[in-house]
Amino acid sequence: MKKRKPGRPSDQAKRDAIVAAASRRFFTDGFAATSIEQVAADASVSKVTIYNHFGDKRALFVASVDRECGKMRGYFNLEQASSGSIRDRLAVIGEAMFAFLSRPEMVQFERRIAAETEHEPSIGRAFLEAGPWRMKATFSEFLAHASALGELNIPDPDLAAEQFVSMTKGMGDLERRFGSIPDETENARRIAGAVDVFLAAYGPR
Repeated sequence: MKKRKPGRPSDQAKRDAIVAAASRRFFTDGFAATSIEQVAADASVSKVTIYNHFGDKRALFVASVDRECGKMRGYFNLEQASSGSIRDRLAVIGEAMFAFLSRPEMVQFERRIAAETEHEPSIGRAFLEAGPWRMKATFSEFLAHASALGELNIPDPDLAAEQFVSMTKGMGDLERRFGSIPDETENARRIAGAVDVFLAAYGPR
């Protein structure tokens, strides 16, 4: 079924309600266990309305992942790139990133999607494109902008974005995936250290 572009404000409100309901279902139950019928009931719309807006279940999944990750991308707002010191800004981003990825529902969601990807690789790719890869691109743009302002000196923003995220997550990411709750003091030390190392490598010359 061909996807229809949203039109009237009421259409946008319905779309928002559908994506919100789908996000709760996908993040709780995973892709395979979520049905269009369930989402329609949760959003108080018909299945036809969902298909009119999104076309199929995979497109709805992509919209749901994009919605959740959009909460994190707000921290990369270019208008705020020069607000406060770059050290403080990076620290806020690091803390928000760790908190976002540490949410129990996010950990559970990633486990389910990883398991489902073994049987249907396209689901994993859809998640990466709508979530991690888009977040990386937005953060890379933030770093490139800060570099253009002279706050940083980064020749390869894409690589630098990966490095910062990896340092910020550290062992805490692995521990979280295996059921260990990272210590808050250790988390703060890890994030502060990541900012220190990042600025030592990419601070203005």
